Amino acid sequence: MHMETAELLITAEPGAADGAELDAYSRTVSGVAERLLPAVASLRIGRSDPWRTEGAGSAVAVSTEGLLVTSAHVVAGTRQGSATFLDGTEHALEVIGTDPLSDLALARARGARTAAVTIGNADRLRVGQLVVAVGNPLGYSGSVTAGVVSGTGRSLPTRSGDSRRIVENVIQTDAALNPGNSGGALADARGRLIGINTAVAGVGLGLAVPINPVTIQILNALLRHGRVSRGYLGIAGGSRPLPPAAAARLGRRDAIGIMEVVAGSPADRAGLRAGDLIVEVDGRPIRKTGDLQAQMVGAAAGRPVEVQVLREERLLRFTAVPTELP
Repeated sequence: MHMETAELLITAEPGAADGAELDAYSRTVSGVAERLLPAVASLRIGRSDPWRTEGAGSAVAVSTEGLLVTSAHVVAGTRQGSATFLDGTEHALEVIGTDPLSDLALARARGARTAAVTIGNADRLRVGQLVVAVGNPLGYSGSVTAGVVSGTGRSLPTRSGDSRRIVENVIQTDAALNPGNSGGALADARGRLIGINTAVAGVGLGLAVPINPVTIQILNALLRHGRVSRGYLGIAGGSRPLPPAAAARLGRRDAIGIMEVVAGSPADRAGLRAGDLIVEVDGRPIRKTGDLQAQMVGAAAGRPVEVQVLREERLLRFTAVPTELP
């Protein structure tokens, strides 16, 4: 029997020009990556404690002179370190200041001339919005993942010495975060920095500290003074809807609901209670935790503030005297 053999020819599909082969989602993510990767550094950290091993993380350049934003826990206890960028340049790392209670830190890559990110505003984020996480873990030429905003206003426990506090208003996303991505950028679809990736909250869940007017105020304090001064009231709480009658009377829908008042704190001495809804501080409306944070960052210790609360459908005013949070 005679059989003819068939020749199999393998050919490649002709490539399209100018990225036309990419769908809109892919073009958006790759565009953000192209803009941000040159501005994201890989950090290698030596610890001042000899029993702690060398650490690693990422950082984001916010100026062309090598000014970097990262997570406070990445550079905690730093003795020496370096920042390496996508082009392979490596620079000595100088830590300017850290704020463990927001998990933000400011550092400088000495002698660096870098690309810099555009600053956005996380207060404008919506649940379901596309976000892109960009890091530079262990110097592996950058890492890019994408997802959506799963939630806003989340809480993240942090510790500074013996003090345990809650970072409020944290962004939750399903963009995967990998070891070494802490301190990297969370960006919106236009490539604007709207968060600093800080923690893995579970499978498929990541947390980022928002970049917004409050955290920019914190970063500016670190740049000027190397530390952040805060007024301390001694409450734990979160955004809560106002009852309809109070919402109509005040012209807004939300306030901060107090879940706990620390015994002996300024709030306790002022007469605030769990269950109160804080609607104003010093005449300024309080709708969410960020509003109260903005009032407390830089607040002068010992200066009385007037706190208006809704308690059992009555508006009451109290005078609290914040202390400085150590």
